Order: sequence, then C-alpha cells, then structure tokens
Amino acid sequence: MVTRSSGDSQPVPRPTPDLETIVATLESMGPEGLAALVPAAPDPSLYLRDRLLASVEMRDVTIAGPHGVVSGRIYRHPTERRDTAIVWVHGGAFMGGDLDMPEGHWVSLSIAARGFGVLSVDYRKCLGGVHYPVPSDDVLAAWQWAVGHADKLGASFDHLHLGGASAGGSLAAGVAKRLRDGAGALPASLVLVYPTLHADLPPMSEEVASATEALRAAMPVELVRWMNLKYVGSEKLLDDPYAFPAVGDVGGQPAVYVLNSEKDVLRASGEAYAAALGAADVQVTVEYEPGTRHGHLNEPLLPAARRSVERIAAWLEAH
Repeated sequence: MVTRSSGDSQPVPRPTPDLETIVATLESMGPEGLAALVPAAPDPSLYLRDRLLASVEMRDVTIAGPHGVVSGRIYRHPTERRDTAIVWVHGGAFMGGDLDMPEGHWVSLSIAARGFGVLSVDYRKCLGGVHYPVPSDDVLAAWQWAVGHADKLGASFDHLHLGGASAGGSLAAGVAKRLRDGAGALPASLVLVYPTLHADLPPMSEEVASATEALRAAMPVELVRWMNLKYVGSEKLLDDPYAFPAVGDVGGQPAVYVLNSEKDVLRASGEAYAAALGAADVQVTVEYEPGTRHGHLNEPLLPAARRSVERIAAWLEAH
C-alpha cells in the first residue's frame, strides 16, 4: 500500500503492520472496543423503504439456557408463509454482534419476507472471561427451544433448518455435530455463510490465494488463530470437535450449504470443510458470492448481499 503526494516526490511505502502489532492493538481495545468492531446497525428506516421487509412481523423472545437467558427474535410474514423455518446465528468474531446488526436483522427480515419463519439468536460473547462452550450452549438452547416451539415459527419441527454467518456459522456447525451425537433433533439442513470451521486455516487453493492476496498483506491469516484462541480460551481446546467443526468425524449430518465470500481468507475453511463433508458422504453444496469480502451480509445495499439472501432462500425452498 502506498501514499502519494503532489509534485515530483515518489510514492512512499506505508509499512504493513506485523501480526504482533495488530494483536497488541486489538488486545489494548478491551471488551467494549472489540465489540465495537462489528458493523453498527443502520437507520431502521432503511429497511422500511422496502415494503416487503416492512410487512414482516417481529417478536422478541427469551429462552432459558444453562448460563441464563438467551435472547431471540422471531420473524414471520403475515401472509406469505411456508411450513419451513430457520434458526439463524449472526457473526462477530465470537466477540461482538447482536440481533440488530444487518447480518442478524436484515438477513432475518429478508428471509422472512420470502415466507420462511426465522428465529434469530443472540449468544454470550467471548469477552471478560467468557469462553467456549458458553456461546455454543446458548445456540443449542435456542435450537432446542425452536424444536419445541416450531409452531411459533410457522413450521413443523422436521422442517427446521439451522444456519449462521462467520462465527455464527461456526457455532451452528458445532451445534449440528452436538445434535448428531445425541443433544437433540437434527436440523433439516445446515446453512453456513463464510464460516470459520478450523482452529488454523487450511492451505489455500491457488484461486483463493490469488483472490485474497491484497487482503492478506494487511491482515495476516494468523489472526484467525488469535480469534479462535479468544473463543476457546485455551490451546488445549483447539482440537475440540464441537468448538471447531472441521475437527474429527464430520459424517452423519444433514445436507449442508456453504456460501463463501470470494475475497475472504476464510473461504479456505469453508471449501475444505465442504470437501471433508463430501468425502464423508454428506450431501453438500459449496459456492461463493463473486466480488465480495468477508461479512458482505452486513451491507444490505450491496446487490451481492441480496443475491446471497436469494441463494439461502432457494436452498430452504429446495430442502
């Protein structure tokens, strides 16, 4: 990256911060600063301009969990209704995000506007001494509540799907493995949008490496490990198969849809997980949204974000 000035002076290289500098900066921000890195919710009037979104009905719910109350929000369209719903989990690097961020609120509105019930789920963030399995337990409690109250989402329990984006995708995938191993009813399918599924990023394909070259110059991929350590709190848990769903046996799961961002280092994780699922005889579809970077569902005005919602809706319709 370079800066330019007027006159005959030559471009002056701007040094790329090293990993230690980036981590030190993030560590110095504290819980409030880290949480604030997540995109803020836009003016609600942005959504009200879309008549389809404005017609969606919403209701906040509280769910009993092992660590206290879990917050959720139900979305349903008053007339366009299908016997299908999804429990949706927002992202935020395990440290930020809430029900009002676009990845939670706008995505849920958009899916509900197409006739699907949605339970958007919040969870405790890994700040101030909180670590895995607390967020996973919160999502599991919300899923179990949804299974027992599927009628409130306008769906039968066997037409409930589970999904999430980024860290929310990791939590959803981890909970799916817990359900597979006896924690409850499996979802009809799993929807993972630009998820992080490995403790350390797997090797990138040439295509992914080329697409993310500029990004990696400013944000070392080793930051993924730092984020994951913040999540679990101990290196001993980096091989936990429920904290990092790519660890261990991935078979025995329902159909899985993986939608990556094109210019995203986490695309390597999503593609490697999809390959492992396929090798384990799990029905899996993996795609990427062209031209996008990580977190593009937080930009509702992007045509690509709308295309991604359409992809999710089409998956739910087909499954």
